Amino acid sequence: MSIEITMPRLSDTMEEGTLLHWHKQVGDAVSAGDVIADIETDKATMELQAFDDGKLSEILVQDGEKVEVGKIIAMLSLEDDAPSADVPESAPTTLRPDYSGMAISPVARRLADEYDVDVKAIHGSGPSGRVIKRDILQAVETTKETSAAAATTKPEDVIHPVVTDSKVVASTQPIVPIGAWRENRSEPISNMRQIIAKRLVESKQTIPHYQVTMAFDMDPLLDMRKTLNKQLASSGVKLSVNDFLVRCCALAMSEHPAFNASYGGDCIYYHGPVNVGIAIALPQEHGGGLVVATIRDADQKSLRAISQESSHLSSKARDKGLTIEEMGDTTFTISNLGMFGVEHFTAIINPPNSAILAVGAAVEKPVVREGELVVGHELSATLSLDHRVIDGAMAARYLNTLKELIENPAALLV
Repeated sequence: MSIEITMPRLSDTMEEGTLLHWHKQVGDAVSAGDVIADIETDKATMELQAFDDGKLSEILVQDGEKVEVGKIIAMLSLEDDAPSADVPESAPTTLRPDYSGMAISPVARRLADEYDVDVKAIHGSGPSGRVIKRDILQAVETTKETSAAAATTKPEDVIHPVVTDSKVVASTQPIVPIGAWRENRSEPISNMRQIIAKRLVESKQTIPHYQVTMAFDMDPLLDMRKTLNKQLASSGVKLSVNDFLVRCCALAMSEHPAFNASYGGDCIYYHGPVNVGIAIALPQEHGGGLVVATIRDADQKSLRAISQESSHLSSKARDKGLTIEEMGDTTFTISNLGMFGVEHFTAIINPPNSAILAVGAAVEKPVVREGELVVGHELSATLSLDHRVIDGAMAARYLNTLKELIENPAALLV
């Protein structure tokens, strides 16, 4: 019996996806939960998992091809005991006890037992860090290569450094042609970047943007952050400035419902949950681009909870990609370039949000405090707003509430 594997809808707005890479080939055994391919959606690169045990009998879409949602991309032959095509027949058969409480697929566990692989030393590449078959096979192959290299390396093959009066340099440094990177070239735009470009243009063309900027005294917040991080050091929690801003924005949204609303054509839709989105830049090796992770019910979460969730989502976004649930339902977005030293910028609204806050760096400068000139930290933040939902006076009132929370951060702890 065979079943069809189709291009899944991996985001709420996804219409097509790019099949980046097959991790399985025709004839390979597949277990439920195994990652069989990487798919690039309109928002991120995500893993396609198998839902049944069997053998991959046919691949209908090749690496790099774009496919509409719902189109058949492969066929899976259901078998009771599908043999593993890439496991040598000479593998030992002595089995060890199962690993208690470890996230590992059945196939990976069997291979680990057969090859005597220490699973605890492997960082799983499956969902939620699960150890899957390819992780075990890669560990086996790495062990073989290391053993082979150790057996064939000769003393004269080792590169010895040359010691000078000021530094140590290798004696066989490759010469890189100067200016090679300046040659004319073109690189294809990833599907994600194409969708991002399309939506940003649509946002600017269809939403009447305007901006409002305000400066904030950051010294009270920075002092509190320093104190709290000392107290939380033993638990491994380190609060960022952005964690404080997420909570400040969420609490201010609770007081100003228009900032938790969307334009609906013939109505304004006011959302119940306060879900703050945080913009995350992806590394170039993963195609670059930008995704927005969702901190749900941010007005009801502590600073510690916001920090832990933000850290987890940021790491996952840059490593394996976020799920639809982890990116959906934002009602307000924060874009923070302060960590890069940027002092001021404006951002484009992320539909269907009605506002986005562009946050700069907390800069040490001469400031006036209670009529005296002192040195303090000041942060500039700019709201980009949908004028169909939020007018200027509403924006000013929201920023005043935000200012009160940022400059009196004790309110964030209750």
